Amino acid sequence: MPNSRISHIATNTRIHRRIHKWISLPFVFFLMVIGVTAILLAWKKEMKLIPKTQKTLIENPGDWIPVERIMEIGTTFMIDSLQKSHEIDRLDIRPDKGIVKIVFKYHFTEVQVDGYSGEILSVSQRNSDLIEKIHDGSILDFLLKSDSENSKLIYSTLTSLALIILGISGFYLWYNPKKIKTIKKRGYS
Repeated sequence: MPNSRISHIATNTRIHRRIHKWISLPFVFFLMVIGVTAILLAWKKEMKLIPKTQKTLIENPGDWIPVERIMEIGTTFMIDSLQKSHEIDRLDIRPDKGIVKIVFKYHFTEVQVDGYSGEILSVSQRNSDLIEKIHDGSILDFLLKSDSENSKLIYSTLTSLALIILGISGFYLWYNPKKIKTIKKRGYS
């Protein structure tokens, strides 16, 4: 009886080993990319991958210039000074620091504008945004200038499923030999 049980567990282990091998081979690169970019994102402030947030003199928080004017300042600067796409992706308003960060859609430039005077305080690259797009797979959508998130969804789903399968098969590759050892000990006692 113990021999047939051991044989069955050994067969299951071989199946899990094959699954583990054939899933890991095509996905090892993507899982490494996710791991490396996750570390970079976790350490982005310490590694200075995001621009330092500027600060301005805050006298009266109600005296901000209109957001439309801040957007106009950013887009005009982008066109006139940097000759890059001026399409805005998002605004990051920091009332406690008196500034607005303007992030653009088709490049990783950030313009920080004083919310009171409209003065441009900083122009920097947002390397963390590039790393984030690589991390979540949306870099393909970005490069193709697509508003869909199809690449991100496919990449994230496939790599997550591969990681789940590798975790399950890896568990059985660890557990089954222990189980066989226990059965052998009981059978020979």
